[in-house]
Amino acid sequence: MMRTMSELQPIEMPETLGVIAGLGTYPWQLARSAHAQGVKRVVAFAFKGETERTIKKYADEVVWLHLGSLQALLDAVKAAGIAKIVMAGQIKPTRLFTLRLDAKALSILRQLKKKNAHTIFGAIGDELKAVGAELMPADRFMETEMPAAGVLGARAPDEREQADIRLGAHAAKVTSGLEIGQTVVVKDGTILAVEGFEGTDETILRAGRLGGAGAVVVKVAKRGHDMRFDIPIIGERTFQMLKKAKASCLAVEAGRTILLAREKLVAEADRLGLAFTAFDASPAEP
Repeated sequence: MMRTMSELQPIEMPETLGVIAGLGTYPWQLARSAHAQGVKRVVAFAFKGETERTIKKYADEVVWLHLGSLQALLDAVKAAGIAKIVMAGQIKPTRLFTLRLDAKALSILRQLKKKNAHTIFGAIGDELKAVGAELMPADRFMETEMPAAGVLGARAPDEREQADIRLGAHAAKVTSGLEIGQTVVVKDGTILAVEGFEGTDETILRAGRLGGAGAVVVKVAKRGHDMRFDIPIIGERTFQMLKKAKASCLAVEAGRTILLAREKLVAEADRLGLAFTAFDASPAEP
């Protein structure tokens, strides 16, 4: 089941919302949901060659920027009078090494002893705060898309898959706490792949190459997760990877994973004969 708006704790609704829009459908789905919940004005800060142009349909204003131009982003946020802002959508991790960064972004990176999602996006959050914009949790306005614990598709995990889910959940919590990744793939009690810098999609494909059909993919939010960024998200592309890898089960952390277009995901899971479930991660934590 999914949480309904009546079950959610009331939160002050901003009149204007800024959306830093990355890859995928998440940014425009968030913008659409924000309007539906009462936000009057959505300003999207989009990146050329990265953000889906569908964002123009759901945002009242779109400011197009070059990825890596942090100072331009900060100036645009300040000029738009944004007090509340959210990060939505992925930025490919490997872009860190190929981007042409401006002086502001380079200055921040030089000051960071460790470079990972937490430190980099946390530093950007501090810069946004300095220009008057508070970075909100990345799941804000998408709370109803986060499933409660339970079977999501037609098929429940079998005994073998349940055991692999438990192992994968424990391993994923440990590795994600080390900033390694949020996804672990298991088959018959053997950990085939742990998400590295390549991201979830490549991790699933790598596991398929190593272990063949029948793997269990487990995705969690990292221990001590900062909900302002890097929220676990499952979309249609994830299911394309599951199909290619011939995985047998997808298990996500209940209450901390966003499902984009859930009905389509469930329908695809059922078509593939894939067990699709959300689990309570607390028992997996030592």
